[in-house]
Amino acid sequence: MNPHTCPTRSAQRGMMMIEALMAILIFSLGILGMVGVNALAVSSQSDAQYRTEANKFATQIINQMWVSVNRSTPATLAASLDAFKHQETTTGSCNYSGGAATDPAVDPWVTSLTAGGSHLPGATVAMQQIQVANTATGQNEVTVTVCWKASGDAVARKHVMKSVIN
Repeated sequence: MNPHTCPTRSAQRGMMMIEALMAILIFSLGILGMVGVNALAVSSQSDAQYRTEANKFATQIINQMWVSVNRSTPATLAASLDAFKHQETTTGSCNYSGGAATDPAVDPWVTSLTAGGSHLPGATVAMQQIQVANTATGQNEVTVTVCWKASGDAVARKHVMKSVIN
């Protein structure tokens, strides 16, 4: 037998160890990939939950406005909507200032949003805004902006909902 065509036992020595190490390396990379995908899925699920909560809060205050405004005349409608204005001045992304709403329904809404049982993470009073635009055609456009900042977020996230109340 030609020694160059048939490997000897000593030439095979350690090959099984190299094959096992390569298999472990490939398996480890697969596991790391699955862990990364799982972390992304948890992050996406949390974001979806926060957006659903923000939508719930925005809908809640707009519904409150719909049922509690005085519609006897256009002027009284505009005045009762103006009572819902909250932090109307925008000083940056999700950084609002201005007066607090005078309608008594807004304080509990902001409290439940920022410190209630199912609140949005990092949400503060200064991050919530209700704007009311009374137009000459009688269109009373309401814009509710709900902001929050989850851990790990570089900037605040926001949900904006608009409605016309007549």
